[in-house]
Amino acid sequence: MKRKTEMPIRKEFHLPTYKEIPNVGLYLDQTSKYINEVLSDLPDMKITNSMIANYVKKKLIANPVRKQYGRDQIAYLIFITLSKSALSLDDAAALFELQKSSCSAEEAYAYFREGFEKALNEGQSTERDQDDMLKSLTLKIISTVVSNIRLQELLQSTFGGKIKE
Repeated sequence: MKRKTEMPIRKEFHLPTYKEIPNVGLYLDQTSKYINEVLSDLPDMKITNSMIANYVKKKLIANPVRKQYGRDQIAYLIFITLSKSALSLDDAAALFELQKSSCSAEEAYAYFREGFEKALNEGQSTERDQDDMLKSLTLKIISTVVSNIRLQELLQSTFGGKIKE
């Protein structure tokens, strides 16, 4: 008989819509706190004040206006925080330039948000056979590795992006 393994029950995850992101202007501490709260249900998805300052310095996001970050900047920071394990900062900058030439930050964020939520939330289950869980984990690892290879190939051919080492 196959042994059942309890999986942690995680409610369906949702990123804020573009309109739900504060546009009143958040100071640095408020910005990092907001993003960390939004991503608190995800493992190892944190941003610090120094990371944000570094992204501004590297011109990944625009300088804050009167030391406050607006909706576009926060949307970009959410994307960076979620994608930093798959993209180098140089590759993210190249993608932002491409995005800015083809659509608004609101459109790009909406597309990312929809795809991210769909990919993250599909196939959730609270209980699985041990064998099925091991097979599923193995397939997820393979999918991640192959996706990373394909992403780097695409970035290299499109932008001359550097393959992460």
